[in-house]
Amino acid sequence: MLVANHISWLDIVAIHAFCPQARFVSKADVRHWPLLSRLTEAADSLYLERERKRDALRVVHQMAEALTAGDTVAVFPEGTTGEGHALLPFHANLLQASIATGTPVQPVALRYRDRHDEVSKAVAYVGDTTLVQSLWWVACAEGLQVHLQFLAPQASAQADRRALAERLRAAIDEALQTPPTT
Repeated sequence: MLVANHISWLDIVAIHAFCPQARFVSKADVRHWPLLSRLTEAADSLYLERERKRDALRVVHQMAEALTAGDTVAVFPEGTTGEGHALLPFHANLLQASIATGTPVQPVALRYRDRHDEVSKAVAYVGDTTLVQSLWWVACAEGLQVHLQFLAPQASAQADRRALAERLRAAIDEALQTPPTT
């Protein structure tokens, strides 16, 4: 299982470039977004209906089946996108699939840099930003670079999911505080 921080719709493309077999857990709304629906469908994504509280349990079961079958499942435990400067709290529910199957969790620190090696503001898909605006900003961003740092895998068997979420968040946060290597 891959666990990464979440900045943009572009995260799926970035992770998929390094791990093309990854299946993503995505909010169900994405099924109806132009372009992104094709990306998530091509990645054989699992969809979570956020407005239905019990849907997380259904998705955890689907994830566990996928992990047991040898699939790589990728999740963004922040549950939404952030600006890329600081992590949001991690939700632990979806980590239950890795715990139930004993699948190690691979934390991934994801960041985007601009031509000045600063955190790129062009990529952040937050607030009232529309998909069209985001696509335009990404297309116009000069020198945009993505950095994926694969951190030490974390054992999940018999772990407490909240403690596991905190360990993963701490590992990703620490990596994001360190300048990326090129």
